[in-house]
Amino acid sequence: MRVTLFRDYHAWCPYCQKVWLWLEEKRVPYKIQKITMFCYGDKEAWYKKKVPSGMLPAIEIDGQIVTDSDQVLFALEDHFGPLHRSMEDPSVMTARKLERDLFRAWCEWLCRPQQPSREERAKQQVLQTVCEVEKALASTPGPFFLDEFSTADVIFTPYIERMGASLFYYKGYTLRDARSNPNIAAWFDALEARETYLGTQSDYHTHCHDLPPQMGGCYENAERQQQQNMRLVDQGPWSEIPDTNVPEPDDSREGALHRCIKHKDNIIRVNPTRDKSAVDEALRCALTHMMTGEQVQPPPGSDTSLRYICDRVSVPRDMPIWSARHLRQALETTAALAGSGRGPAIPIEHRRDQDPAPFVKQSSSTKTLIGRVC
Repeated sequence: MRVTLFRDYHAWCPYCQKVWLWLEEKRVPYKIQKITMFCYGDKEAWYKKKVPSGMLPAIEIDGQIVTDSDQVLFALEDHFGPLHRSMEDPSVMTARKLERDLFRAWCEWLCRPQQPSREERAKQQVLQTVCEVEKALASTPGPFFLDEFSTADVIFTPYIERMGASLFYYKGYTLRDARSNPNIAAWFDALEARETYLGTQSDYHTHCHDLPPQMGGCYENAERQQQQNMRLVDQGPWSEIPDTNVPEPDDSREGALHRCIKHKDNIIRVNPTRDKSAVDEALRCALTHMMTGEQVQPPPGSDTSLRYICDRVSVPRDMPIWSARHLRQALETTAALAGSGRGPAIPIEHRRDQDPAPFVKQSSSTKTLIGRVC
């Protein structure tokens, strides 16, 4: 196995997702070593020795370290060939430029506090660039950016996924809308037909809360639709969020139950509620509701404990989208029986409330996983 991919623990990094998806599509055998992102912890010392910048993603191929996601893809193409078309193919170069135009417009609207007039200009710039993306997709015979799935789609995937989540939550704008953006909606549907993508796909709740420390802040416009969307993402019902069209798997609840049982000791231990026995009982009540539909009264005061867990369920790190939907809904429904209290707010300046260390059985410097999503 010639390739080791260094990516973040939580699958939050968009550039890691780009390389991860490329490797899966090319079916290149690879190992994974998971590293801490700056926004949720200190970099591992062993990794800083190997990659002094601490940048993610990085690959080690035939003993050589390569950083920067584009340079990583160039290196992988040199060794394993392009994914349909190379990074330097004119059609891919055009797509790469359009993706950067979309990224800049998105950042301008999302990441800057705006006066009303500038807010509207920033919005219109996004809408204009989205129209260019629509035209690019309409110009090909299928749903992808070229005549078949290619490097161009891999490049677009991470930030369009995050744009759809963040603009829905912070601006009240639905990118994946078959009426206003039919080609983008069809592109998402075609992505979700690929098992490679489903293994890396996140959901709106995860992205909306992991993005602010990565982007330097995300700013809501406080319009009526935005406020409705924010409540939907934060409080449910999560099945109404337009973050996937994948049919629900038959074992989605069982998947959530398995993950909770596997990590129950640490889920309880890291919960800020002091009475750990009450957290244990409340979690059992929520899981009982998820599996049977029966509403079981949790201990008094456990509403904050359950919502703390709910706020920190992360896709795909913890479980797939449908499993997370059922778990969050069960946690919220059970918490409502105890009260309206919420858990401690997620820190804006970092995500160190999601420290992966308690959930890692072995030292991150020695743990190596065989990376196959599908």
